[in-house]
Amino acid sequence: MAFEPKHQSHLITNGRDRAPARSMLKAIGFNDEDLAKPIIGVCHMWIETMPCNFNHRDLAVKVKEGIRAAGATPMEFNTISISDGVTMGTQGMKASLVSRDLIADSIELVGRGYLFDAMIAIVGCDKTIPAAAMGLTRLDVPSLILYSGSIAPGHAQGRNLTLQDVFEAVGANAAGKLDNAGLLEIEDKACPGAGACGGQFTANTMAMVMEFIGLAVMGTGSVGATDPRKEATAFEAGKYIVDLLRRGTRPSDILTREAFENAIAGVAATGGSTNAVLHLLAMAREAGVPLNIDDFDTISAKTPLIADLKPGGKYMALDLAKAGGIGLVARRLLEGGYLHADAQTVSGLTIKQEAELADETPGQDVVYTTEKPIKASGGLVILKGNIAPEGAVLKRPSVSRATVS
Repeated sequence: MAFEPKHQSHLITNGRDRAPARSMLKAIGFNDEDLAKPIIGVCHMWIETMPCNFNHRDLAVKVKEGIRAAGATPMEFNTISISDGVTMGTQGMKASLVSRDLIADSIELVGRGYLFDAMIAIVGCDKTIPAAAMGLTRLDVPSLILYSGSIAPGHAQGRNLTLQDVFEAVGANAAGKLDNAGLLEIEDKACPGAGACGGQFTANTMAMVMEFIGLAVMGTGSVGATDPRKEATAFEAGKYIVDLLRRGTRPSDILTREAFENAIAGVAATGGSTNAVLHLLAMAREAGVPLNIDDFDTISAKTPLIADLKPGGKYMALDLAKAGGIGLVARRLLEGGYLHADAQTVSGLTIKQEAELADETPGQDVVYTTEKPIKASGGLVILKGNIAPEGAVLKRPSVSRATVS
């Protein structure tokens, strides 16, 4: 039987007995034509406490325009976010990981409560990305993740800056190597606007994971938060979720063991965040996919490090975008046989088909080949011993595995 796009929202909007519900929805601007269409939840994490999610409301406007243009009705809602960068070193940091599960719960609850036919989540800060994936996996309605983008680099003292440079400047100031004026200049210039931290830190790592695992359209996350193309990307994402709904593709169709192995390979190949381990394990549990910490060591050991990205390397996320983006990383790994080429994605294409669309910038030196990698093995190492019998995660892209064995 063909998939019915308005497969569950009709329980909220259709029939005589639903007149009170329709009356309340009409009070905020919906009409009969709107309510006759499939209803798509548009979730975001706008909050005035960090740059990471500061463009979410603007992007939501464009996503909703795309949804309407494609013939469905959007309903917007938001949830919380906690920034590690702001709360680190305080009691507030204890709220960080807890926020992931609360965000996942809130997305699930709103989706269940209003019986949305499909959902799109606009994500930014670290925990919002796996949280959205977890909540959408539980709901298992057609779902799409849109990363709101990396922050542009700051610039001071003749060099590009990320938030990492501010932390290092604090240490330099404490050691008497940087005066107060120099510290203030770096503080003022490192973060020039909206967007998540600019290196291959947790947010950019998990945004890449969403593309490798198939929950985000490859290439959408590479567009920076303040890039003029971002609004068009959001509009197209709105159209994509309606197409996804009509195809009836759900997270359970995409989140296979092979998809998770592809995601781990992507993290290893780019020197990605160690937080990917705990987030991917949580996502796998929600998806019912067997995955354990040793899988990360096995895959990282055989996957070469091919992206020269901060914090262990030279370049920022937007440099990767200019070089060819996540798609170029995927293409390199596919050429070397390090990915499952037939893994499905929300675009309706396989990861191989998506990666083939990537355009490499001639002369770029951000992404290496697997034949001549930066390192022969990836950036994640799992350690076990008397202080961590169940395992610990080490990120050392700048040294060989032999050094830490």
